[in-house]
Amino acid sequence: MLLRYTLFLVVGSSASRFTVEFMPKRISGRNKTRQRLIAAARAAVKNAYAPYSNFRVGAALLTTKGEMFVGCNVENASYGMTNCAERTAIFSAVSQLGPHLEINAIAIVNDKNAPCAPCGACRQVIYEFGPKATVFFLGAKGWKKLPITRLLPEGFRLK
Repeated sequence: MLLRYTLFLVVGSSASRFTVEFMPKRISGRNKTRQRLIAAARAAVKNAYAPYSNFRVGAALLTTKGEMFVGCNVENASYGMTNCAERTAIFSAVSQLGPHLEINAIAIVNDKNAPCAPCGACRQVIYEFGPKATVFFLGAKGWKKLPITRLLPEGFRLK
């Protein structure tokens, strides 16, 4: 079965929409979401702007309504202005769907195949829009699947 996903990528004031098609291998039901997200995040890595670190990161999130959004890291000469892939994906989703979306799952990958957990700022933003979200990322001993509450045990929302 050919799978086709329409992805949205927002970088600065520019928005792009692209379609990814692929033939998946047979995988168990539990791993389907993870594989879909990882494939979309890998596609997003190609759009990363990382001239300073040369560490390109992609992220893909799935909302509780089944919509997928991707993001990549966007660096800036003023390092503090750099935006991580996870937050780019989340901000893209918010810009398309509005502030009431809820993240079901998010995957993070990089072009070095190196361990890459979300940073603290990203963990808080993931929690803000998905307090029950599952996070997939490469850890030191392989792929990890953790609830955001394990990565950010004291996350908070002002709602």
